[in-house]
Amino acid sequence: MPTLTTYQTRIIPDWVDYNGHLRDAFYLLIFSYATDALMDRLGLDSNSREASGHSLFTLELHLNYLHEVKLDAEVEVRTQIIGHDSKRLHLYHSLHLVGDDKALAGNEQMLLHVDLAGPHATPFSETSLARLAAIVTEQADLSAPQYIGRVIALPTKK
Repeated sequence: MPTLTTYQTRIIPDWVDYNGHLRDAFYLLIFSYATDALMDRLGLDSNSREASGHSLFTLELHLNYLHEVKLDAEVEVRTQIIGHDSKRLHLYHSLHLVGDDKALAGNEQMLLHVDLAGPHATPFSETSLARLAAIVTEQADLSAPQYIGRVIALPTKK
């Protein structure tokens, strides 16, 4: 498993703007659903969240719009784990036409594992850490995505 396909959908009319392109906000909606699917895979599905009182919160994200996405396009999100520690998860989602390797958008996220009773940061369960480690091992040969670690800034004047 190089990257992990976490979400697939068709672009519907309500998501398209006056230019016939996917609206900015719906790129993030699609990536959010992919994050939910990854949470399920890590043992943080709705039943587990309810039982443990633990969830993931988004601390920061960056979204890069690379190519236009149009009405009725069939798209998929591929997810790569960039890194993690006992409480945080750094991941990268890329949006593609189904079966196509060209990235249409990229989304880097930093997530925090949280005890909702606080709320406060808390370590991942052993199950979640083991599942994360398995994905990292399966993705060990992947190179770092082109659009991680970017900073928004105007070029400096010379």
